Amino acid sequence: MKKIILNIEGMTCSACSNGLEKYLNKQEGIYTATVNLVMGEAFIEYDDSIKRQDLVRFIKEAGFKSVGERTKNGNKKYELKLLIFFAMLAIVQMYISMGYMINLPVINFLNKDMNPINYGFILMIITILFIIWGFDIIKNGVKNIIHKMPNMDSLVGMGVFVNFIYSFYNLILVCQGQIMNLNNLYFESSSMILLFIKIGRYIDKKNKAKAIDTIKNLVTITPKKGTIIKEGKEQSVTINEIQKGDIVVSKPGERISVDGIITKGSTHTDESFLTGESNPVSKKIGSSVMAGSINYDGYIEYEAVNIGKDSQISHIVDLVVEATNTKSPIARLADKISGYFVTIIFLISILAFSINFLINNNFNDAIIALVSVLVVACPCSLGLATPLAMIVSIGNASKKGIVIKSSEILETINKIDTIVFDKTGTLTKGNLEVVDEKYIDADKKEEILNLLKSLESKSNHPLAKSIAKNATKLFEVTDFEEISGCGIQGKIQGKMYFAGNQKMVEGKNIKNIFEKEEKEFSKKKDSIVYFFDEENMLGIIGLRDEIKQDMKNIISELKKLYNKEIIMLSGDNEITANTIARELNIENVYSNMSPKEKMEIIQKLNTNQNVIMVGDGINDSPALKTASIGISVVNGTDISSDSSDVILLKDDMNKIIDLFKIGKKTIRIIKENLFWALFYNICMIPLAMGILPIGLNPMIASLAMTLSSLTVVLNSLRLKK
Repeated sequence: MKKIILNIEGMTCSACSNGLEKYLNKQEGIYTATVNLVMGEAFIEYDDSIKRQDLVRFIKEAGFKSVGERTKNGNKKYELKLLIFFAMLAIVQMYISMGYMINLPVINFLNKDMNPINYGFILMIITILFIIWGFDIIKNGVKNIIHKMPNMDSLVGMGVFVNFIYSFYNLILVCQGQIMNLNNLYFESSSMILLFIKIGRYIDKKNKAKAIDTIKNLVTITPKKGTIIKEGKEQSVTINEIQKGDIVVSKPGERISVDGIITKGSTHTDESFLTGESNPVSKKIGSSVMAGSINYDGYIEYEAVNIGKDSQISHIVDLVVEATNTKSPIARLADKISGYFVTIIFLISILAFSINFLINNNFNDAIIALVSVLVVACPCSLGLATPLAMIVSIGNASKKGIVIKSSEILETINKIDTIVFDKTGTLTKGNLEVVDEKYIDADKKEEILNLLKSLESKSNHPLAKSIAKNATKLFEVTDFEEISGCGIQGKIQGKMYFAGNQKMVEGKNIKNIFEKEEKEFSKKKDSIVYFFDEENMLGIIGLRDEIKQDMKNIISELKKLYNKEIIMLSGDNEITANTIARELNIENVYSNMSPKEKMEIIQKLNTNQNVIMVGDGINDSPALKTASIGISVVNGTDISSDSSDVILLKDDMNKIIDLFKIGKKTIRIIKENLFWALFYNICMIPLAMGILPIGLNPMIASLAMTLSSLTVVLNSLRLKK
């Protein structure tokens, strides 16, 4: 299965994005297609039988265009100049058509009473200029009607067309001598409708651009050039020229060009763009550096490891962009409503025309009602209510070092009842130290320890890494195997050795001669590792891990302020697990847990509750995938293969509280947006229909529609604070 994100041109409201999404999902070979109105993108998953040009063709058939790049700044300046020109032209037209009402001087050539035909034709010519300027709106509206996917442009285009034709008809009557029909010329209404729509879209586009600034900044965070050492000399090259294995130079104040490992020198780097942490991070030989981070104060040389699309920042950008192209349940509901919206408005406009014509017997009022209803209805505000807020929040979260893989997470987070923490590396620092040990023969301690370190050196588990640290003499290990939730085994010099927990000891039927030591070590909060061969117990190791700073306060806040049930899962023995849980005021503890058993606990909890699982992203993968939301801490490791829904780029559990805050604010803003969008339409449509004492003319209707969209956009941008 392939994935692609295509930029789409021509979408103006949720009816556009919904129609394109439905059309793409009907095509054979496309698994799923999600269209994002705010980002102007289509995220498509498809099989090998489909080529990119096929996707471009499907998009064209639906009435839109796939473009390679977004609008350039030059085009924006040209757009603004046109907007200013037509705004001035609109003022001139309004002066000509209505200046006489307030006794403003008008030249005789354009005087309504003295030269009615000149007056009418000038208004018509100016309106034709507006129609040429806004022809993209009319053309897009007609296209979508033809493709049976009417959108906001269809409503506006129809309103402008009907208004213009009616005014043109009355101008012909004026030319035939029926001067009274001058009062039925509404050319300026068509002009003002198009002007307000264009102004609204320009401001809308500008504000939506602010919403996705954070994501775009991630893309441009890496420098365009770097310095490599070639044949003993420094050479400036573009980022694309840096190859894996090259030695890259970074001087104080420069950004790191590519992901790498330091081979010479030391420094401090600013990784706040990824982790949200402003404090400098100390780096020395062997430390990893990430593309885009700032070298504060040292000269370093580092070996290029991940370049281009393989870099951490590229993976993060991919995840964030994919997240903005997913849809939460509340977004799907809004899409469903707006999908029927345009058709309903067409029916209401016909109803408004019929009521006004039949009851009032006034064709002029009927036309005004029809046009006003078409123009005042705003599916845009409804369509923008959810995705814009989601994009702002996902961008904000990424700035704080929280990578959210799906917009659905921001809705689900508000329904969470229970938070389950893995112990090692999550509640504790994961920097275990050997603090207690006992061997069957004290005189053979060195020999036994070398055997144990040799075996542990083959594993990536935190306990294994801590034991194997600083090993000086390692034996060759064959037939190595990791037994999930129990320990490891392998053959050294033809003999099988085992290292693991109490479960492993019991599974191999080995007599535990260190039960007393196990109790003593456990009371000190030690994690226990037994070492034995096929016949005898050889030793017991106690490793101690410190609880993370502020963890007690974080647990307390999650329980008291957010009313969450807290559970701890641990592979450690019962005494050690309970000791740490008591210190953190966690009542519910599961000890001696294998990864499979952790997953089963989450499955059981998930039947009645919405559960977050917080783990390391590797050993806890099954549990993370099973939870309603899986949160992992990656600490700078490869995030592309992470199995969780949310990734914390910094080992800071306060980020979980930040996630709850972001989720809560996002849903509140979305609900406000939906309320105002629906409230606006409920209030304005009856006014536009002309069935109430207070009515709307098409010009006021177009202004009101523009303000409705802007209200939703500006309300969503409050999330940036």
